Amino acid sequence: MKILILCTGNSCRSQMAEAFLKKIDPDLDVFSAGTEPAERVNPYAVKVMAEIGIDISRNQTNHVDEYLNANFDYVITVCDHARETCPVFFGKVKHRLHIGFDDPAEATGTEEEILAVFRNVRDKIKNRFNEFYRTDIKPTKKEYKNVEGNRSGQWLPEL
Repeated sequence: MKILILCTGNSCRSQMAEAFLKKIDPDLDVFSAGTEPAERVNPYAVKVMAEIGIDISRNQTNHVDEYLNANFDYVITVCDHARETCPVFFGKVKHRLHIGFDDPAEATGTEEEILAVFRNVRDKIKNRFNEFYRTDIKPTKKEYKNVEGNRSGQWLPEL
């Protein structure tokens, strides 16, 4: 199963969502990208993910154009629909979803206030992507299995 998670900067929300899906199911091929990628993953996102044992410190931001020739089962936008223009993916996709979250990179205040915003968004992403996995991915995986050694992202029916 191949999943692409999109937002504008690919420095916070999409990075966290990618990490959660990979943690939930290491067999998934999960990627994240942005239409205007930041220079690096936001240090606050790195910090709040490390607090729960997930290391995204080596992640890099990616431009959505890197994935235009790839096929995906799901493309999920995670931007705040009310305040941002969500990216559009023009590649081949079976399912398009929008699961929006406020942008924690816009948080202001003391370090602790900013971290509180990042933790709040992190926890919302974790809960919503756990739900997405339970309702959309896991039922599909019962019907299909990845043939050992097949890293092409193609799922084949069980025999």
